[in-house]
Amino acid sequence: MSSNSVTDEVEKTARLAHTERLTMLGDDLNGKIVEALRRDGRRPYSEIGQALGVSEGTIRNRVGAMRAAGVLRIVAITDPGAAEYRTEAMLGIKASSGCSPETLAHRLRLLEEVVYIAWVSGRFDLLVEVVAENDVTFMQLLTTHIHGPSDIGSVEIMTGLKNFKNQFLLKSNWS
Repeated sequence: MSSNSVTDEVEKTARLAHTERLTMLGDDLNGKIVEALRRDGRRPYSEIGQALGVSEGTIRNRVGAMRAAGVLRIVAITDPGAAEYRTEAMLGIKASSGCSPETLAHRLRLLEEVVYIAWVSGRFDLLVEVVAENDVTFMQLLTTHIHGPSDIGSVEIMTGLKNFKNQFLLKSNWS
């Protein structure tokens, strides 16, 4: 088999897998299952099935197929606002000259208090969300990892005063 035909086969397989995933997501029952799991990822399949008018086995099979196809992952997400954390802040960070935002992000992502990092356009290079247990921990993080290292040119610290919305998951296309 020539390298072109191998490449063509790989591309064909990838297209089919992508099409299967899109088909799986477009299914109305799958959408309703995902919505139920989005509200409570630990909800028993029997309850979901009863609410949707199908059997527990149907729910189990559908969830298994979506997971196998890579279109569904069931994960636990903590809510920093409801947890014990006391200090939240967004940091607008400009990387120093000679340091790429990606390199800086790789260093910051290792910090336990850093929960979000995005490479952004505009006056900052990175937008970083920090959630700390208390003000002392937050100030230690700033002193040690933000103000001290030479890979950060400047930082604007925006502490949270009141949270109006905190949505963890993307909205679905299902009604």
